[in-house]
Amino acid sequence: QVQVRESGGGSVQAGGSLRLSCAASGRTFSSNNMGWFRQGPGKEREFVAGINWSGSTTYYAGSVKGRFTISRDNAKNTVYLQMNTLKPEDTAVYYCAAGLGRHRVAERESDYDYWGQGTQVTVSS
Repeated sequence: QVQVRESGGGSVQAGGSLRLSCAASGRTFSSNNMGWFRQGPGKEREFVAGINWSGSTTYYAGSVKGRFTISRDNAKNTVYLQMNTLKPEDTAVYYCAAGLGRHRVAERESDYDYWGQGTQVTVSS
């Protein structure tokens, strides 16, 4: 099995930056798709960013493209989400997810099997 746990959330002013970390464990971690989702107040959970097993492929929701960067360090079993130029609409609980498959693109909740507890990101105007 795979366990994931997010950290690094907090409050920041619009235009600021935060880096989220996702500590993952499990014997198949390096071969899993990893992704970030978020759920804002009164909104459905949405895909934010994904990365394949090797880190050679990354992909993003249009709303964060150019501002957010996903990366992974398999030696540390850690996935990161660097968030720059944050906007109030980025306010949400951010979830890290791990998929047991090796999909080139995984942006659906059903593509993932394990989820972290979430970390709150609040962006003030």
